[in-house]
Amino acid sequence: MEETILVGDDLMMGPPSPLIPPEIASHVLEGVDLCDGILKNLFLCLQINDIEPFCQDEIALYRQCAEKRDKELRQRLQDSECKLGLSMPIDDAKERAAQLESEVTSLERRLILASGIEGMEGFRQRWSLHGRLTDTK
Repeated sequence: MEETILVGDDLMMGPPSPLIPPEIASHVLEGVDLCDGILKNLFLCLQINDIEPFCQDEIALYRQCAEKRDKELRQRLQDSECKLGLSMPIDDAKERAAQLESEVTSLERRLILASGIEGMEGFRQRWSLHGRLTDTK
């Protein structure tokens, strides 16, 4: 059986962490495990050992924690956007919907431009933009 060695790029599987709008951030982030303790341990391990193969447990733990955190944040974000939309005056809600549609269009255009960038930098840009686009829709 082959052993898989995790590296930092393995943390870039699935969509990136969602961006939380400032107007609902306090409500969305309340009580969520931000995985900062595990991330500190990962950075400490990398600082001590200097290479990723010696930090397999830390990478795996952070990846699991981040996936759970992001799933919870996405659900809370969606719920908060719905509550915010229902509590706003209709004109404000329409304006917010138009703003989000405009942001989606902008992200789609940036994703098309990023598709022409090769290598790791192109991958990182496409990965980030695709996640933001998915969360904004």
